[in-house]
Amino acid sequence: MPPDSTLLPIFYGIDAQVKQNLGRVLEAFRQQRVGSHHFNSVSGYGHDDLGRDTLDRVFADVVQAEAALARSQFVSGTHAIACALFGVLRPGDEMLAVAGTPYDTLEEVIGLRGAGQGSLAEFGVSYRELPLTIHHTVDWAALASAVGPKTRLVHIQRSCGYSWRSTLTIAEIEKIVRTVKGQNPDVVCFVDNCYGEFLEDREPTAVGADLIAGSLIKNPGGTIAPTGGYVAGRADLVAAAACRLTAPGIGASGGSSLNLNRLLYQGLFLAPQMVGEAMKGNYLLAATFEALGYPVNPAPNAPQRDVIQAIRLGSP
Repeated sequence: MPPDSTLLPIFYGIDAQVKQNLGRVLEAFRQQRVGSHHFNSVSGYGHDDLGRDTLDRVFADVVQAEAALARSQFVSGTHAIACALFGVLRPGDEMLAVAGTPYDTLEEVIGLRGAGQGSLAEFGVSYRELPLTIHHTVDWAALASAVGPKTRLVHIQRSCGYSWRSTLTIAEIEKIVRTVKGQNPDVVCFVDNCYGEFLEDREPTAVGADLIAGSLIKNPGGTIAPTGGYVAGRADLVAAAACRLTAPGIGASGGSSLNLNRLLYQGLFLAPQMVGEAMKGNYLLAATFEALGYPVNPAPNAPQRDVIQAIRLGSP
């Protein structure tokens, strides 16, 4: 195992990152004047749930977006992503994945497998993807001319997820957005932000992404949120996703928070620190297992870009 002197400077850097991100969260709380009355909730249809609606605005401020929908009614990140995709895409549109194949949990949403479940493909939305290079990186040369006349949405998966590739940095996401918008400024740049929140000092919405989605069970829930997910970005696109979560005509104005508001606020408050602790654990695991001879991704001397640490054990 490496000596403490190897990891301590890294840990000090993580602590500085946590402080910066926590400052952003606290500033959002102050701007929206969050108080104990926001921890209450209503029942029934959920009309005029002050705590729920304020949390949406707090979340939007935190991720530097026009609007957000941070709701317990999202059962997972996949659900939030599906609402975002179905909110934007219409029959005849094309969805283009530019960071390789999305998570397998999205295959049935897209229509790559399964039938009769109401996938995007069954509603006339076509799908295309740019494979990664042999070095498991974005194919920048192919991306430069990838946007077609029917391309309505570009899907960018930030995290490596379950594949052996590097997670995208915010700078790389910004470059993707710039490259796509240079071909057609009307194309919606959507980022699957799962596992990546609070790893850097900005989120994709701060560098031009039109819409992001993720899970409150992961990073932004701070290990406190018992369920939920979010979408954030352009106000019109968030509103469209809200209509897929509930129904047209209801959108973001419905949905009882069922006394979960306090936990969602507490989770968001704790999220930067919990992500920081996860990063420290990942560095320690990477250093330990690499010293034992196992391949790890990312390496212990590489920056952590999400909260996933892969270890290739070599056993089935």
